[in-house]
Amino acid sequence: MHNFLELQEKFDEFFHQKHFPEQPASLYEPLNYFLKLGGKRVRPVMCLMGNELFEEINPDAYPMAVAVELFHNFTLIHDDIMDKAPLRRGMSTVHAKYGEPTALLGGDVMLVVAYEYLKRIDGRYLKKILSLFNQTAMEVCEGQQLDMDFEKKEMVDMHEYIHMISLKTSVLLAASLRMGAILGGAGEGNQQHIYQFGKKLGIAFQVQDDYLDAFGDPEKFGKQVGGDIMSNKKTFLLIHALETAGKEGKKELTSLMESDRPDKVEKVLAFFRQCGIDAWARELKEKYIREAIGHLDEIAVTSVRKKPLTDLMHYLVQRDK
Repeated sequence: MHNFLELQEKFDEFFHQKHFPEQPASLYEPLNYFLKLGGKRVRPVMCLMGNELFEEINPDAYPMAVAVELFHNFTLIHDDIMDKAPLRRGMSTVHAKYGEPTALLGGDVMLVVAYEYLKRIDGRYLKKILSLFNQTAMEVCEGQQLDMDFEKKEMVDMHEYIHMISLKTSVLLAASLRMGAILGGAGEGNQQHIYQFGKKLGIAFQVQDDYLDAFGDPEKFGKQVGGDIMSNKKTFLLIHALETAGKEGKKELTSLMESDRPDKVEKVLAFFRQCGIDAWARELKEKYIREAIGHLDEIAVTSVRKKPLTDLMHYLVQRDK
């Protein structure tokens, strides 16, 4: 069995190859630039972990993991355009550096190349993996659209927000694990449990992210806290506060969020603490972690095979940054 860092290194070795043609360089150089920005490669490594949970890693898991990573980067290039984001990982985004038309085309061709990698998978598994990959790709796009829709909505309830996060963030983590499990020969029941483990883990990860943006230590978190508050972003914390604050409290919080006062972040955080939002968010994260562990426990393999996934879960949701 390998841990996350060992599999990350194995994946990086395989991923470090030429994915695109040389010409036209104006299309393909921006994609090579973007892939070199790096990242933790969590999703492709989860493909390998989902496979190794059940069996020795199938060689087909590597091209499948590349397809997942290319798909993920395709979504990032397009998300950056939609968000008008100038930077990713401290470097210029593709559209900022090379222009929106090239970024759009580049994202499209990256998705096409992802399917070229999927073609390498043994025909016995391909139909099932392709079906899951396509379903997940559609769901990720649906999640992104809902996220944009929510920006225009005055009120978003908790159920709607969790549904959006599940689509935008969780399903790709879940599908990565399940696609690996398919290659590992897992039965339908075990596939369902590994998928739900990934889905619950993804939601816990987002709760943690929302929490750290408000209450994280900026030294450990690596950026100034309160960015979501400054941009009026709907988060687990804000939605719960609006749902539980009462009529007057809701009025006060809405007024604060709509203001551009210099102490806005400080005031909103004080309001959150007064309502116990910090403790509530920590408990909500633990709830989803417990649910994820429950699904992992149900998978019919020895506990020693599950340890790398347990360690990954703690790495993702107990982090300070």
